[in-house]
Parts: sequence; C-alpha cells; structure tokens
Amino acid sequence: MPFPSDLEIARAATANPLPEIAALMGIGEHLLEPYGSSLAKIKLEAIDELADRPAAKYVVVTAITPTPLGEGKTTTTVGLGQAMAHIDKRAVISLRQPSMGPTFGIKGGAAGGGYSQVIPMELLNLHLTGDFHAVTAAHNLLSAMLDNHLHQGNELGLDPNNITWRRVLDVNDRALRNVIVGLGAKEDGVVRQTGFDITAASEVMAILALSTSLDDMRARLGRIVVGYTNSGDPVTAEQLHGAGSMAVIMREAIKPNLLQTLENTPVIVHAGPFGNIAHGNSSIVGDLIGIRGGDYLITEAGFGADMGAERFFNIKCRVSGLRPDAAVLVATVRALKAHSGKYRIVAGKALPEDLLAENPADVEAGAANLAKQIENVKVHGVTPVVAINAFPTDHPSEHATIRRVAEAMGARVAVCTHFTDGGIGATDLAEAVVDACEERSGFRFLYSDSATLKDKIEAVATTIYGAERVEYTPAASKQLGTYERNGFGSLPVCIAKTHLSISADSSLKGAPTGHTMVVREARASVGAGFVYPICGEMRTMPGLGTTPAAAIIDIDEHGEIVGLS
Repeated sequence: MPFPSDLEIARAATANPLPEIAALMGIGEHLLEPYGSSLAKIKLEAIDELADRPAAKYVVVTAITPTPLGEGKTTTTVGLGQAMAHIDKRAVISLRQPSMGPTFGIKGGAAGGGYSQVIPMELLNLHLTGDFHAVTAAHNLLSAMLDNHLHQGNELGLDPNNITWRRVLDVNDRALRNVIVGLGAKEDGVVRQTGFDITAASEVMAILALSTSLDDMRARLGRIVVGYTNSGDPVTAEQLHGAGSMAVIMREAIKPNLLQTLENTPVIVHAGPFGNIAHGNSSIVGDLIGIRGGDYLITEAGFGADMGAERFFNIKCRVSGLRPDAAVLVATVRALKAHSGKYRIVAGKALPEDLLAENPADVEAGAANLAKQIENVKVHGVTPVVAINAFPTDHPSEHATIRRVAEAMGARVAVCTHFTDGGIGATDLAEAVVDACEERSGFRFLYSDSATLKDKIEAVATTIYGAERVEYTPAASKQLGTYERNGFGSLPVCIAKTHLSISADSSLKGAPTGHTMVVREARASVGAGFVYPICGEMRTMPGLGTTPAAAIIDIDEHGEIVGLS
C-alpha cells in the first residue's frame, strides 16, 4: 500500500477545538479571535497576561547546508514538538508562515510532512489569515505614496535614481523583476525604473517579524528609508506620511496565528521573512507568547546554521532579549553525500541512483559541512543536538558515520523517523534536547553593537563562513560609509548570499575555507533594524519553473483542493 500524501494525512487528522489547544498554553478563550473553526489569532494582551508564568526552555531548529530539495527542517521541528508529549513534556512550536510563491512553484508548501505536520495544511499554505496580503498592501501603499510624492513636485528632493523602495507580490513572477512605471500621459506619474520583489522579501515583513508590540511596529514603519536625496540624506516613510496608514493595514496582522499539529501540539505561525535577504525567522511576538506557554518553545530558523541560525542569534535574540538553551541541527544522509561534491541534486528531478547506494565514505567526505555548522552553533555558546532525519534509502553504516562525526564535535545525536511515525519517531531527539537544555547556556553574540559595519561583516564572513578575507566593491564601501554617517552603524548585519553553500559561492560544497567574500552592494533596512550586504546575484523575485506546482493544483468535483504538496 503506498504511503499516503501529506494532504491525505492532514485531512484524516482529528483536530481539537482551538480553545482546548490555547488552554494547553494557559491562554484563555478571551484572548482568541477565531478565523473559522480551525484558525485563530492571539491577542497581544497575552504577552502581559502570561508574564508571570515560568519561561520555557528555548530551542532553535536549524540545519546543515541544504540541498535544493530541502532536508525536512520544518518536519523535524514539528516532530520534535509532538515528541515532547510522549516524554511528558509540554511543547509549543513557533514557525514562519510559508509564502505562496514557493507553494505554487517547485518547493511546495511548508507545513511539515508525513505524520509531522501542522494542520489545517491547506489553509497554512494558502493565505492563512491574510497576513501576507496585509504586508503586500502596506508595502505597496508606501510605493504609491512615494510615486505620488514625485508626481506632486517632490518637495523632499528624492533623487529618482537613488530610490530603494520597490513593490511586492506574493507570486513567483520573473517578468516583474525590472519594470518601468509612469509611462503614458503626464498625469500617469513620473517615469522611472523600478521592480517587484516577492512579499517575503519586503522590509515590512521583516518589521512584522522583529516588532515587539503594535507601538514598536508603528515606529519601525516610520523609520523605513525609501531612498535618498541628491545630497545623500535618507527619506523615510514618516516623511512621506505613509507610516500611519501602513500601521492601520498591519494592525490585525501583528497578532500571531494559532494552529495545531496532527497530534494536537500548539503551533504559533507568524510572519515569513525571506531567508536569503532578511533574517528568516518567525515573529518575536509569537515567541514572547510561546515562551510562557509550555516547558519548551521550539522555533525554526531558515536554511543552514550559517544563515537562519546566525541571524536568529545575532538579530532576533538581540531584539527579543530571549536566550536560546539548545540548537537542533537537522542532517540527512543524502545532503551530506551531496556535500562530498560528487553528486548534483536538482529540485524537481529524481535523485541520482548512486546517491542512494550505501556509501559511508561519501557521507564522511561531506560531513565537514556538519562539523562546521556544529561549530557555528557552538561559537555562540549554544549546545548543539544533531537530528538525523532518516529516509528509507539510508543505511545504518551511514547513520553511524554521522553519529561519529557529530559526537567528535561534542554534539548529542539522535536518529529520527518522525515523518513516517509522528512524534513517537522523535522521542530520542526529544530526550537529547531535554538533556542539552540542562547544560548552562553561555550564549553570546558574535559581535558588539559598537563594532563598525565592516567589522561585523568580517566577523560573520571569517568566523561563520570560513572566508579568509572580505573585499568590497567601491559602491559597497561608499554605501556602508553613508550608512555609518547617517547613524545606522549600530545595526546588526544580515548578509545576503546563497543558501546552497556556507560560502557566498554556491559551487563550493562541504566546508570551504580560504575563500574571499566579495560584497557587491549594501542596503539598509532601517525600519527592520539591520544592514544587509549583498554577495553575488540575489534574486528577490523568484521565477516559475518549467512545470510549477500551480499547473497541477486544482479543485475537484467535490470542491476539495488537489495537487497541493
């Protein structure tokens, strides 16, 4: 009998009433705003109402450098949260909301998989409570205010050639990467080149994720820099009188969303900042609620430990004031074999047959990546636990190789079968995490606020990425200097680079060292509160593949969704 699809498993699940799920966290029904029968928003008053409850242990789930197929980080996060109940611990899970761009593209949804999923799976992957649409609307309102300001005489003196604010859409559409606006009659606006990014790359999304309250979000929206004058002075959303209306649009979106897993573990889903450009973590307000709702708060950081986890430590924790107790590193046999450099994995295509054959030597060759990512966690003073996400094609000798490498680096290790077995398949991982959280955390940031922007960039590049040095184009050096002069030098950095290598070069597998990282340009997300240096060509608007998921997703004769994965 074939293994059921994720959608079939999700539909067969028995969901508990959301007030019962909220009660597991100590949240009363008066703090819920229902969206139908299976979703609810949590009022921000919950942060204060739960403040006297003991804080949970704080666990971040990250990974080795992923392949284009992904290695099951969300599935492991959900499986770990479910497993806690099997060892008599109460867990709350905190996740990002998936973008519909990947859902209708190649990657598919991000509700977990198999018997470790968040439900309702369809709603999670499609709209949820409309937060992404609110971000899109707020962002594009500011774009409209900006172009209207130019049309009405440009009183602020914005340099049309130095406008950094674009438009966004939650759809993969490469044709919108570069566009000309204002064509037509004089009343149609000022002609200029601009473009669209995907909504997950919007600074408004990063602000949603990093805000600590409604007032904080309003202030951050006002600090957004949309461009610069001819003399290099920043122009903000506040100066364009757009921030207030943006906050009104975002007023409901800042409330986190409450869902549950297949095994009825509470899940907070909120915000979805891009993992390449932004910090790639779920919201702070969600974590401020979840940290008082159980024994363990389990959250997830995007991509590998060199990206999402580094930003979790140095950006999210810097803002929230929360301190992690342990980090789970998800690893798979197939990904470590890929990091040997002997195989090529392409999203949407079958795995090479040789990759599935028993070959612990290739796992050993690629395990340098695992060792480096363990090191990247430990350099922040956090205790690592390696979760081997097991596949049916794995071999015991290959798992043994991973265990030997990880334990040599001082990490605990557990093999997990949560995809096929649900929470019971991750109880060894849960026990290892509980054990790791008992160690005294010596959490530390990688750099201080007072360091220069270049010093911060170089700390990440040399310590986390293994680079020997950093080079800057003249444009990047000029931009960083401008940011320092404008008072943005105290902000943390969020380096935009490929997620397919620890380095900024996607062709370098394993744990490359001695390379030079080139910063091509630098941008400032002042409202969100970070500067992002750009290394290589970063796509902020993905395109659709030859056979995108959108081509097979449909409604059947019973009105049910089909083809969603």
